[in-house]
Amino acid sequence: MNKALAPLLVLGTLAVGTAAFTQSFPVTLGFGKGPAQPIAFPHDVHAGKLQMDCLYCHYSAEKSPVSNIPTLETCMGCHKVAAVDRPEIQKMAAMYAKGETPQWTEVYRLPDHVKFNHERHVKSGVECQSCHGPVQEMRTMYQYSSLKMGWCIDCHRDNVEKNPVLMDCITCHH
Repeated sequence: MNKALAPLLVLGTLAVGTAAFTQSFPVTLGFGKGPAQPIAFPHDVHAGKLQMDCLYCHYSAEKSPVSNIPTLETCMGCHKVAAVDRPEIQKMAAMYAKGETPQWTEVYRLPDHVKFNHERHVKSGVECQSCHGPVQEMRTMYQYSSLKMGWCIDCHRDNVEKNPVLMDCITCHH
């Protein structure tokens, strides 16, 4: 074998092996168990017990490719008067009064070569729980779906009759 080709062969084998290995695991940040957040936000209370629509707080999901993390101003719209005696609400109110923004820990993240458009999915009638799971039952938000390409493709394949463009690679990759 040519000595110049040997390093390329080794690198190629390592690259393929690494790709195969990493694709065998879900893309995770908070998979199955959510990360600690600076303010504990009980989705089970807001989306579950109070039956608040996800879009009340995550309003940009229906207007933008990116869904917003609610600002403290959104939270304080209710919590200036509701549950003001609770420690997490008091912590939030103190941050709000100081003009601080919590440093939220990301729960979902896709690779840079993948684009996901919240607006397109919301306007197509995809329920938030289809990707984010039973949020109304989650005390702590966690990554529900694997976010692996096959998981997304299964959903697209199931809905291709409604929208044939769904199976075009450029739909999700740029």
